[in-house]
Amino acid sequence: MKTLAIPVASHHPKAQMMSNQTPDPSVSTESRANTRPDGAAIPEANPNAGPRNDNTPNPRKKNRIRTFLLILGPLVVLAVGGYAYFTGGRFVGTENAYIKADKVMIAAEVSGLISEVMVTENQAVSAGDLLFQIDDRSYRIALNEAQAQLSKLSNDFASLKASYQEKLSELALARANIDFAQSEYNRQKPLVASKTISSSKFESVSHDLIVAKQQWQIIQQEAHQILASLGGDIDTQINDYPPYQQAMADMDRATLNMERTVVRAPFAGVVSNTPEVGQQVVGNGAFSSPVMSLIASKGAWIEANFKETDLTHIKPGQPVVITVDTFPDRDLQGEVTSVGQATGSEFSVIPPQNATGNWVKVVQRIPLRISVDNKQADLPLRSGMSVSVEIDTGHQRDMPDFVQSTLSWLGALPQATAAETEQPK
Repeated sequence: MKTLAIPVASHHPKAQMMSNQTPDPSVSTESRANTRPDGAAIPEANPNAGPRNDNTPNPRKKNRIRTFLLILGPLVVLAVGGYAYFTGGRFVGTENAYIKADKVMIAAEVSGLISEVMVTENQAVSAGDLLFQIDDRSYRIALNEAQAQLSKLSNDFASLKASYQEKLSELALARANIDFAQSEYNRQKPLVASKTISSSKFESVSHDLIVAKQQWQIIQQEAHQILASLGGDIDTQINDYPPYQQAMADMDRATLNMERTVVRAPFAGVVSNTPEVGQQVVGNGAFSSPVMSLIASKGAWIEANFKETDLTHIKPGQPVVITVDTFPDRDLQGEVTSVGQATGSEFSVIPPQNATGNWVKVVQRIPLRISVDNKQADLPLRSGMSVSVEIDTGHQRDMPDFVQSTLSWLGALPQATAAETEQPK
């Protein structure tokens, strides 16, 4: 006899739990996936919830960033555009600018061969330093000749004065001879009339009188010539004696030429294109041949060529920021000292002919001179260096009326300022 097992419900808690975990065939697999082991339902995911553990981006946060950028972008554009508008025309600059310095061509004022060169290429010199020397032997001879001529004329001057005094003595003697001959003539004239003496003796006395007078005239003329050589005044000084003055000028010229054989630096700077010993130089005033160059080491300035359209608000005295291409990390301060009176084309050798039929309008450039602040000019600024300059003209554009009204309405613009800007111009 078989025993039939009939399942009996157990009231044991563990048995109840096991019975509860038995899957129900009527429940689908998807429903079981959304159900916890204890039978509770798993809540569905919220699409607007924060990021999950799998780093999925949050759509709400993404929308907030997009909104922020949409608001910030126009504000930045307005701020940049407003700054560009209100500062437009205040700062003007150009890269067509170069450093300039005093530069001279050193030339000899006398001709000759260079006997010695005291400097080397690109050597710094001070004012008065020796540069080179010309062979001075011929000029030394000329100086000695001038000095000898001066000494000779000094002796001649003293001799002329002595000769004049001698002529005065001879004139006195000649006058005495005339007086004696005249007395003899007067004494013997009645005697010859009375035939007391012979006529031949009277003629001899008459001849002596004539000779005495002629002798006196000759001596007097010689004395006048000596006096004329002394300038008409026997008491004249040697410095007023014309031949002595000429000799003194000749000696001064010879001394000057002797000094000119030594060429010195007119100011402090750097020498370039130095000559060689034995080189022939020609000294002929304005036509003298240049021998070397000297560029000043101090006092450099900037020559900037601005377009004529940029000169509207540029005036002397405005501050300038200077950037040297050689030292891009260092800005120098400067100041506009002068504005050119003519364009660069006006100084060209062949000025442009604008009266022709093929004329094309070209923006002209006008040179400006800009000084460099001496306190900051410690950099080795060399003539010809390229620089960039920017001038602060201080010019500000007027605020548009609608902007003034809006800012006044918002309270961002003081009423006094708004009233001033709204005044008719």
